[in-house]
Order: sequence, then structure tokens, then C-alpha cells
Amino acid sequence: MKSITPILREFAFLLGTLGLSACSTQLTPSDRSEGEKAARELSARVRASHQLAVIFIGNSYSFGVPKEFSKVAHDQGKSVRVGHATYGGWSLSLHAENEATLRKIREGNWDIVVIQERSDIPSMSARKRVAMMDPPLHVLASLARQHGAIPVLYQTWGRRNGDKNVWFDSFQAMTRRLRAGYLVAARNEGGLVVVPVGDAWEREIHTGRASELFMSDGSHPTAIGNQVTANVFYQTFFER
Repeated sequence: MKSITPILREFAFLLGTLGLSACSTQLTPSDRSEGEKAARELSARVRASHQLAVIFIGNSYSFGVPKEFSKVAHDQGKSVRVGHATYGGWSLSLHAENEATLRKIREGNWDIVVIQERSDIPSMSARKRVAMMDPPLHVLASLARQHGAIPVLYQTWGRRNGDKNVWFDSFQAMTRRLRAGYLVAARNEGGLVVVPVGDAWEREIHTGRASELFMSDGSHPTAIGNQVTANVFYQTFFER
């Protein structure tokens, strides 16, 4: 008898994405134009910068990334300056109300502000995601622009076994939801570059490297996971 588990997983995925029709992931010509404009702006800034200044705003998924990104860049002969405002378990709503985070954005003279939402929020239904993610994202992205920086989004990865709060979830299903959520959030904010880290993790895991990327909790990155992530940032910023 054919297993019903794959069917249930897909059904659970559909339940998890209910409401996306109101914030469709289908790109319109206007969306593509805004996305291309954001990509051109980012490329121009990187080319014009003698020492690219990047700050990472996020949580524990970003703890090891600034240092590793700096190492990758320096190994390739690029001069970078990195900073971070990262606190375990934090969401963007906490950062948007945290004076220390806001001050770092205002006073750091950054070229790029990398914005990472809590690992589950972009994978929620559109109604929840819009309510929880879009307002603080707008605060942080607007502040970055006001102070001469380019905001970009850091698309994270699904947990090894998916979201425990979603029936029959999986890494693949959660990663699909995250990808969709970040793309819609980028569009809603007027067109932001999305750094597709989760896509790179998905490719690595398809080759059987999950045990190398995840810590024992099935969520956070190992040193190798941070290397994969940092390489995606390098490629997005310098090889676009």
C-alpha cells in the first residue's frame, strides 16, 4: 500500500501557506523592475566601495556569519568591515524597538544592512507573516536607507525536520515557505535583494550533507554551515 505520509506533508504545506493569495509570490513586471533596480544599486555600491561595510541584524542564525564572511572576503582579496546586532531568539520586532540596534544602523556608516528575521516567522501564513514581519522590516529598512545604506534580506533555511508546530513538516517544505515569505516581504518593502542562503543549504542537503550543516538541535549552523552561508553572501555581493 502506498504511504500516505508524502500526501499529508504536502497537505500540511498547503495549510501552512493559506492566505498567500492575498500576497502572491507571482512576480509582476513591476516587481521584476524593482528587484532589478535593487540588484543594480547593490552592485554599484559594492563596485564603488574601497572597503565594503556590512552589518548583520538578526539572531543566533547570524552569530558566526559576520566573521566567516569577513574571512571569505579577505581570502579573495576584498577589503570589508563587518558589524552585527545579533541576539539569540530575537525577531525583527525586537530589533525595531531596540535602541542599541537602531544606533548601530544610524552611526555605523554602513554600505549594506543585512536583515534576518526569526527562523520561523517568514514561513508562517501570509496573514501572520505580514503582521509580524513587515512593520519592523519597514522600520529597519527605512532607517538603513535614511543613513545611506542598502538593506538586503537574509533568507534562512528550514529546520532539519521542519517546524515542529506544523503537521508532517519537513526541511524542504519549511524552506519553500521561507523562500516565498522572504520574496513577498522583499516585494512589499519596495524591492529588496534577497540573499538566498536557504537555497544553498537546500542544494547541500540534497547531496547528503545535512549532518555537516546542522548542529545537534537540527536548527542552528555548524562551522561548515556558516561557511556555506558566508559564501552565499560573498557571491551575492561580489560576484553578482
